[in-house]
Amino acid sequence: MYDVIILGAGPAGLTAGLYTGRAKLKTLILEASNIGGNAAWIDQLDNYPGFPEGVSGGELMDSFYKQAERFGVETRFEEVIKVESLPEGKKVTTTEGYYMSQAVVITLGAKRRELEVPGEQEFKGSGVSYCATCDAAFFADCPVAVVGGGDSAVKEALFLADIASKVYLIHRREGFRANQTAVDKMLANDKIELKLNKVITRIEGDGIMRRVVLRDVNTQAEEVLEIEGLFVSIGLVAAADFLEGLVETRDGYVVTDDEMHTSVEGIFAAGDIRVKQGRQVATAVGDGAQAGIAVTAYLKE
Repeated sequence: MYDVIILGAGPAGLTAGLYTGRAKLKTLILEASNIGGNAAWIDQLDNYPGFPEGVSGGELMDSFYKQAERFGVETRFEEVIKVESLPEGKKVTTTEGYYMSQAVVITLGAKRRELEVPGEQEFKGSGVSYCATCDAAFFADCPVAVVGGGDSAVKEALFLADIASKVYLIHRREGFRANQTAVDKMLANDKIELKLNKVITRIEGDGIMRRVVLRDVNTQAEEVLEIEGLFVSIGLVAAADFLEGLVETRDGYVVTDDEMHTSVEGIFAAGDIRVKQGRQVATAVGDGAQAGIAVTAYLKE
């Protein structure tokens, strides 16, 4: 029996673990993939306080992890598939078995939204990617495309322009949601070509992706774009469908109060998985700290 089980080892989860570990609570963090979550793949973080010259997401998350470990937090790499609130405690079932605890903190974050077009599933890992920082090296000197119009899409296009031979940015609208500084840099880059007012209707290839078919949203005209890599960056969705029916959710995100309590006693949520406005590393850290404090108070009561 653990005092607290934290689902997810991103900024919120590691921060919550740091707080519960320091409070001498027996803490287990369960993580399905990598330490740091989405934050670990950020090439350069310029808006996290304390790093005047910026810091890589991987370096920052490694420091978070070591700090939580220092206070006795245990980490296991297992995918969580079910959480139950039982009279004897909280039961967390993973692909490997199950664990019991007195409290649970959900910090599973959000994942990249998919295009949901023919060919996407077929060519995942064979041309279709959701992380330029992770996979850009595979497309050195190759033509690639980025889909999206927000900050992450523009940043990925700029990042890929230093590696790929050509970068197309495909966006369903004329304008961008990204900050203007990044947009100006993109517009000034000769290696980036905009494909505006266009959507991808299908992805084609022969074992590996070779092309995408675009449709103009105004004229309905089709265009074939020959590329070797496609980076999808069209927003985020909550990363824990199995939570519906357990706690109150809204559009897949967990509803909490200001102290990170969910609708179920003893279950807390923090970071990008909860209903909130800002989804940044700094806001996830703040959520994680509050969740750690709230869990400690709950268990001591």
